[in-house]
Amino acid sequence: MSRISVRGFAVASATAVTTVGAVVGVAAGGTPAADDNNFEAAAADTTLLADIPAGQQAQVQTASLTQQADAQASAADAAAKKSAEESARLQAAKDAKSKKQAAEDRIEAEREAEAKKKEEAERASRSSVRDASSFSAQGSYSVAEVQAMARQMVPADQFQCFSNIVNHESTWNYRATNPSSGAYGLMQALPGSKMSSAGADWQTNPATQIKWGLSYMDGRYGSPCGAWSFWQANNWY
Repeated sequence: MSRISVRGFAVASATAVTTVGAVVGVAAGGTPAADDNNFEAAAADTTLLADIPAGQQAQVQTASLTQQADAQASAADAAAKKSAEESARLQAAKDAKSKKQAAEDRIEAEREAEAKKKEEAERASRSSVRDASSFSAQGSYSVAEVQAMARQMVPADQFQCFSNIVNHESTWNYRATNPSSGAYGLMQALPGSKMSSAGADWQTNPATQIKWGLSYMDGRYGSPCGAWSFWQANNWY
């Protein structure tokens, strides 16, 4: 069995150096670093490298170096693991941010495409409507004829809203007159002469009244459906 203490090679070596230095100092006539009792106690508690049999000194040195290497390897593994975990966390955060941005970009692209599609549909609808001047003047018009004119003049996606208002205001009678207020025509314009901005024949031509009513609804509410929403909330527009 080895005579070295559990302190290991590093402690034994340091002790050997300290002890030798103390002995040399005494032999040279110097003052010892500690009293004899302390020195003896320290010497009794340690094992010098020189005290280890020569055949086992290499084993002691190898064991000490192995322990140091193991400790260094463990520290390196821990550092590498921590670095890998941090890299994984940062990458996960980066991936999540990229996915979120991609989703937002896709939603925005879809919204823009839908808005463009709607705008094109509205443009196509408006381009297909007829102007009031394209209808031949008649002496009188039936409700069906007035409604047919409106369908050709009002954008298709706005016709139902336009029709709802006209139906409530005049039941499609282009000569309807409110005896108390003087409101006149399909849209019950007040005063009726407002419609002269659309044509001098505003009293007898439903196409002129439709033209004026559509312009009024677009200008004040954005569209006939905007006017209809206001009418539903207030019973007037």
